[in-house]
Amino acid sequence: MASEATAMEIIGIDHVVLRCRDLERMERFYIDVLGCTVARRNEALGLIHLRAGNSLIDLAAVNGELGRRGGAEPAAEGHNLDHVCLRIEPFDEEALRAHFRRHGLQTGPLHHTYGAEGIGPALYLEDPEGNSIELKGPCQP
Repeated sequence: MASEATAMEIIGIDHVVLRCRDLERMERFYIDVLGCTVARRNEALGLIHLRAGNSLIDLAAVNGELGRRGGAEPAAEGHNLDHVCLRIEPFDEEALRAHFRRHGLQTGPLHHTYGAEGIGPALYLEDPEGNSIELKGPCQP
């Protein structure tokens, strides 16, 4: 419930915007590997809106109108984001690891992290441009 001090209630993550050097490669990763779908394209801004459950992951080309606003492109010395956490179900560690191996990707060790629903299992991997992605399972009692 919104308090009088804030006049709002945060419901969840609406979207995350990633500035991308190779927009096509990033789109393929988020669609083919993670299962996102294209919700909308905004060619004028150089932006692809990808559906990720109830949220969006927006991919902005660094050379597009929106991407140029962010300055220098993402590189090894600095990223425009620490990580994106995607709440997933089911969380079958072996099946997830096998899926990512088929795509030539390695996942980190299993973690039990705190998130919006409490503590639950999580695996981390990186997208093609080095952004860290946390895949978080359901809260454990």
